[in-house]
Amino acid sequence: MTFEEFILSVAGGAYVQLGIVEDPFDNTKKIDLDMAKASIELLEMLKEKTKNNLTKDEQDLIESIIYDLNEKYNEKQNK
Repeated sequence: MTFEEFILSVAGGAYVQLGIVEDPFDNTKKIDLDMAKASIELLEMLKEKTKNNLTKDEQDLIESIIYDLNEKYNEKQNK
C-alpha cells in the first residue's frame, strides 16, 4: 500500500462517516460526525508527523483532502 492509497482509504472512511457516500457494507448513508472528526484529526496528525518527508504530490493530496473534509464536516455540523 502506498502513502496515497492509505490517505485515500482514511478519507474514504471519513466520506462514509459524513454520509456523503454509501457505506460499502450495507449500501446506506449514515452520519457519524464524531467518527468523521476523528478521521480528519488522524489525517491532520499524519500530515504533521510526515512534514518534510512527503513528495509534493503527497503533500498536495493530504492538504486538499483535509481541506475538503473539513469543509464538508462544517457543513454537516451546521445543519
